[in-house]
Amino acid sequence: MFVKICGTTSEEDALLAVAMGADAIGFIFAPSPRQVSPARVGDIVKRLPSEILTVGVFRNETAQRVVQIVNSIGLKAAQLHGQESPAEARWVRERVPFVIQAFAAGHKAIRSARDYGVDAVMIDAPSPGSGQVFDWSMAETPDGCRLVLAGGLHPDNVGHAIAQVRPWGVDVVTGVEGEPGHKDAPKVRAFVAAAREAAVLIEERDEPVDVAPYDWDQEGHQ
Repeated sequence: MFVKICGTTSEEDALLAVAMGADAIGFIFAPSPRQVSPARVGDIVKRLPSEILTVGVFRNETAQRVVQIVNSIGLKAAQLHGQESPAEARWVRERVPFVIQAFAAGHKAIRSARDYGVDAVMIDAPSPGSGQVFDWSMAETPDGCRLVLAGGLHPDNVGHAIAQVRPWGVDVVTGVEGEPGHKDAPKVRAFVAAAREAAVLIEERDEPVDVAPYDWDQEGHQ
């Protein structure tokens, strides 16, 4: 189970996520309460282990600018979180080692996700970074696409999400924060542990894990 801790704003939080077992660390360059500068991220990634996938998150940035930032500061991946076209995504992928294309749940472009030529497809809530959960039955991608599930995940629901959706990976921002832009160590630890445990149960049983239906109302959504 690929686990990405996103919305990282400091070296301390990046190293915390690594210590807790995350596979990837995300840095947001798009307008956001968690936005960080490329220069700052460049300093942080120099201190992270080489096996960690460091991801720059962009929204409606030019493909040329995405590639320039990723390669100039030593990131290993780009996450495109806007209205990028398949051609733009493919152009970035030719120049960046790993690319994630994000879509809002239910977006019509998901049907053509394979045309983007990326390494993984992320399905997120309609308002990224809001911490809102969406109906996981909408988390579907074409065959052959790695699915990263995002949107309102936290330590108490990530196991349910993995059991129902069976994604390749999960992504979290607000669900492991103490306050916007600052990670909470116990929450990060619990999130990673819950994701790994759910993945192991699925692998051992080779079938969907039998869990009680998730109560959408407790998240304020139907």
